[in-house]
Amino acid sequence: MNIAKNLKYFFIFPAVLSLLAVMAIAMWGLQPGIDLAGGSMLQVTYQPTADVTKAVRPPVEQVKAVVEQLGLGEVRIQPAGENGFILNQRDLSNEEKNQLEAVLSGFGPIHEDQYSSVGPVLGAELLRKGLIALGLVVLCIILFIAFAFRQVSKPVASWKYGVVAIVTLLHDILVPAGLFAFLGFFDGARVDSLFIVGLLTILGISINDTIVVFDRIRENLKLNAQHSKHETFEHVVGKSISQTLARSINTSLTVVIMLAALYFVGPVATKDFALTLIVGMVAGTYSSIFLASPLLVAWEKWSRRNA
Repeated sequence: MNIAKNLKYFFIFPAVLSLLAVMAIAMWGLQPGIDLAGGSMLQVTYQPTADVTKAVRPPVEQVKAVVEQLGLGEVRIQPAGENGFILNQRDLSNEEKNQLEAVLSGFGPIHEDQYSSVGPVLGAELLRKGLIALGLVVLCIILFIAFAFRQVSKPVASWKYGVVAIVTLLHDILVPAGLFAFLGFFDGARVDSLFIVGLLTILGISINDTIVVFDRIRENLKLNAQHSKHETFEHVVGKSISQTLARSINTSLTVVIMLAALYFVGPVATKDFALTLIVGMVAGTYSSIFLASPLLVAWEKWSRRNA
């Protein structure tokens, strides 16, 4: 693979995606779910009656119209299953919850499948711990790479591998975060604790793919030194990418297929989680192959010119 010839093309796609993601987050922000911002979630299913053997779910617009009359503030209503709804709103008192269920029952008998409530203090604590977890993961990754590549010093210092890995990881979490900022503004999508779990999973999978390529670069550099073989760094990187390309794509593709099945036929509660992982997996696979290693080449060429 000719790295030098295609270097600028490798950077255009992730640069554009990252810029769009930053713009989306800056303009619209991420809409926190009830487990991060506090609030309540009610899931109901409409039941058949003696006269009607199959339950009929009312249109969302009609449900919104009657719920708005209760004055509960913003209530997010989304269909669930064939005959149900999931309603997300602020924390409700027992009286307000009973009133909400009463107006929903006006369209037919309902069954309460699930109700959960999270206070704002607990939501803030979950958010704080989630951000701490993300920070600790990044720190541990830097320390691990610095240790694993401590004997690699030429032509690129070992610490540069760690810096490049963190840059690619930043791209990998920016892309799904930007997508959910977009979906949050136009479709009301919320980020919750599962979203943070998804980001942590993306970090783990992406850094694994990146280290596979980095490790092959290290091995090829070691073999060249043992056999007194002189190859340019960009040639070694291109050869290493070619040797690991099929493995990285096949591994990621099998995971994406499984996640796609979870997204399309899985429960509503896991759709956003599956979407986060799908987008992160695709972005992470691209960055591990076509961003991380080319960044090493660009850095090495820049250092050589300025030496």
